[in-house]
Amino acid sequence: MLQCYFCSQNFKEIDYKDAGLLRRFISGQAKIIDPKFTNTCAKHQRLLAEAIKRARYLGLLPFTRR
Repeated sequence: MLQCYFCSQNFKEIDYKDAGLLRRFISGQAKIIDPKFTNTCAKHQRLLAEAIKRARYLGLLPFTRR
């Protein structure tokens, strides 16, 4: 079984300003990808969703595809 990306890289926090990292976890339609496909654990999926939402609010990531 694959391990969570954030657990394997020893991430303590997920930074909302790191748009490059967050883009890996959103689809082409700018939706947050299901943890079943990204293999993130529940703890990090919650932190990831919060970081993506903050980045969207600040304009670092899109809400929708153009």
